[in-house]
Amino acid sequence: MRRSLFYFTLIAILIFSSCRHKETQTSENASQPLAVKAEEVHPTTISGEVSVSGNIDGNTTVKLGFMVGGKINYISNNEGDNISKGQLIASLDPTNYSIAKRQADVQVSTASDEFDRLKILHERGSLSESDFSKIGFNLQQAKLQQQLQQKNLSDTRLYSTISGVLLKRQAEVGEIVSVGSPLFIVSDISKVKVLAYVPEGELHEIRIDQTANISISSLGRTFTGKVIEVGSTADATSRAFTIKIGIENPGLVIRPGMIAEARIATNSNKQVILLPAESIQQDQANQSFVFVVDKAQNKAFRRRVSLGNMVDNKIEIVSGLSEKELVVTGGQKRLSDGSLITITK
Repeated sequence: MRRSLFYFTLIAILIFSSCRHKETQTSENASQPLAVKAEEVHPTTISGEVSVSGNIDGNTTVKLGFMVGGKINYISNNEGDNISKGQLIASLDPTNYSIAKRQADVQVSTASDEFDRLKILHERGSLSESDFSKIGFNLQQAKLQQQLQQKNLSDTRLYSTISGVLLKRQAEVGEIVSVGSPLFIVSDISKVKVLAYVPEGELHEIRIDQTANISISSLGRTFTGKVIEVGSTADATSRAFTIKIGIENPGLVIRPGMIAEARIATNSNKQVILLPAESIQQDQANQSFVFVVDKAQNKAFRRRVSLGNMVDNKIEIVSGLSEKELVVTGGQKRLSDGSLITITK
């Protein structure tokens, strides 16, 4: 019994000693400073620019529909096809309109014969002036009705008013359509426009013919354009102004609906804080932060920052840092808030 108690006490002492040894090692490791690289923050002068995003729209976009109602019997193209100005896009069954036109022709013939017959009587003095005038009005009315029916018959054929691309086809053969319904959308995309909004505080930086660099991520390409229009009235909700940037579109690779990022260079310069992209991290809340060095304590503390544009492979820090602060630019992945550090060159 005594021997068992002795062994139990010995094992407990050994376990306690081992734990104390591990705690001492952990405490010693935690107190070891981590080697990092740091960079002092200094403002950099860059050329001012206004960055906006917007949607691509065609240079000219038209919605086409029939001036008369009826049943569609022909459609020439599918969405995405090229369309020429004056090309027949669709037509309606003309049967009813052809019949109405022939009826109008008959009425004109009848009225003309009646007019010619009564004209002779009028010249002989056998017909009063008022009665002869009524016959003349009847003939004019018949001719006008003939013109109207001819126009209705012609309007059963729908032609494109511009050259471009068929963006939308909103009808099918056999479908009955009403007067004026927009059935086809054609857009001229030999040139395209970026429609974007500029905050009122930056509107004074924008002017007509200003050069803009347009980046379209879906194409992986950058294009050069010019500001062609600056809105004169702000949106009531966003207080932003509409601008339009024109872009040449060789090869018609840019299509309406694509998203574009535009950077418009201005004449003004500004002082900004720039940091290497790798020094900026994201937390679980998707907030950007950096580690700022406290020289007195030789520690690094986490600081949230607001980001701006990318400039020469560095990121603009809009807020969160001040001039001459020391920011960790290397070894920051191993740090936690308040880590003890040593700065290496």
